[in-house]
Amino acid sequence: MRERDRYLKIVEWSEEDQCYVGSIPGWIGQACHGDNEEKVYHQLCQIVDEWIEIYKQDGKPLPEETAGKTYSGKFMLRVDPELHKQLAIHAAQSGVSLNKYCSQQLESCST
Repeated sequence: MRERDRYLKIVEWSEEDQCYVGSIPGWIGQACHGDNEEKVYHQLCQIVDEWIEIYKQDGKPLPEETAGKTYSGKFMLRVDPELHKQLAIHAAQSGVSLNKYCSQQLESCST
């Protein structure tokens, strides 16, 4: 495995720019763009290789890996007490736990 394979690479269409844009979440922002998705991906891979080399030359530790990362399925979320109350009421009206209700709401937003 190459070191660059340890980092999640995203190439997505930008309506604003009318082209594909490549980035490395949590490390390198929008780093390249172009009309061909595959070429943008390859360009992004080269950029990651260059950044890794610069970090090594400078003796800096590489950022935490993002590809293949596993998630526990748990995270802490702080909300306003009034929102907490409203969510608890909606959950009770739906006949599910507050956790289940919030999970369902988040799932509906993520698709």
